[in-house]
Amino acid sequence: MNELILKGQKAKEASNILGNLSTDEKNKGLLAMADYLVKYEDFIIEANKIDLQEAVNIGTAKTMLDRLALDKDRVQGMANGLRQVASLPDPVGEVVSMWTRPNGLQIGQKRVAMGVIGIIYEARPNVTSDAAGLCFKAGSAVILRGGKEAIYSNKAIVKVLIEALKSVNLPENSIQLIEDTSREVATEMMRLNEYIDVLIPRGGAGLIKAVVNNATVPVIETGTGNCHIYIDEDCDFEMAKNIIINAKTSRPSVCNAAEKLLVNEKIAEAFMPFILKELRGNGVEVRGDESAIAYDKDVVLASEEEWYNEYLDYKIGIKVVKDIDEAIMHINNYSSGHSEAIVTKSYESSQKFLQRVNSAAVYVNASTRFTDGEEFGFGAEIGISTQKLHARGPMGLKELTTIKYIIYGNGQTR
Repeated sequence: MNELILKGQKAKEASNILGNLSTDEKNKGLLAMADYLVKYEDFIIEANKIDLQEAVNIGTAKTMLDRLALDKDRVQGMANGLRQVASLPDPVGEVVSMWTRPNGLQIGQKRVAMGVIGIIYEARPNVTSDAAGLCFKAGSAVILRGGKEAIYSNKAIVKVLIEALKSVNLPENSIQLIEDTSREVATEMMRLNEYIDVLIPRGGAGLIKAVVNNATVPVIETGTGNCHIYIDEDCDFEMAKNIIINAKTSRPSVCNAAEKLLVNEKIAEAFMPFILKELRGNGVEVRGDESAIAYDKDVVLASEEEWYNEYLDYKIGIKVVKDIDEAIMHINNYSSGHSEAIVTKSYESSQKFLQRVNSAAVYVNASTRFTDGEEFGFGAEIGISTQKLHARGPMGLKELTTIKYIIYGNGQTR
């Protein structure tokens, strides 16, 4: 029996227990996992050093090394994420609605656990604890398949989390890690309908496309973050600068970082020199089309393909637009549907932007970097969904449950 089938069976067995645990039992497990991460942080960081060294050896980009790296603060952050999840309301068992039919039947909708959730992700080892904790609180077992770049870190984290569950007599098979990081095993996992109830990919465009195209297991698609900021004709330049610099440079390797900047032509003459100086002063390479180059000949000409893509680096694409209508049209055409922002003093412009932009998170006068489960008050997130099914935007606990109907009768027949 291969690794995947064996771990699928173990996860399925554990899910039958997890779906019926009390909130107190699940919180006890989460707090134990958090404590064990801190207790064994040196063990986890040493494993992470192996991953980092191998990444350096193959010439991995700095921004990607940042996503991979763990230190005491980041391990503490992982633990805090689990504690936050423990403090959140338990969605399992919630009766969402109840109504009575003319025949006297009482029909309700109740939140229940998914069962087994599969997560395929890349080089961010913090996802390992986030996913395990969220799925556990949502009453589901999880099968994790991380990238080869973080395999030593992931093995260490999962080992610690399992030991924590064992310490409080909860099912150790609740968390399964696929240690074979080959593409073939990943594809097999995408078709493991017998054991996995839903599959969530978390990573770059290539990974997400591969999962969507190959999976037979139902998929909740998390999207790439080609995020835009539009600077309206009526805006505060200092506010705009602070938002742009934060959204682009605070952590350029993450999906909620701003990748494109749209500037209203009515203020471009004053705003473009101002913001280009700030961006370059923060080490950002400025790219753009002819409309941007007209204001600064040192702007690098961007290809048509770039307008659709994430940079995940210290780069930004700039376009000067005629008005808010052109900005919205550009965003809806090129955006990945993740997060967009407008900087404006105009209430009318803000409302038009909120209404017409077709993305999961739309901001007025704030950085796109807030699109995050913790920032939205969900605790650690499983990912940012850019699709339009039941889960959209940061996916917290409720998005990891499903609904079943409960019906009360007193002898009705049909």
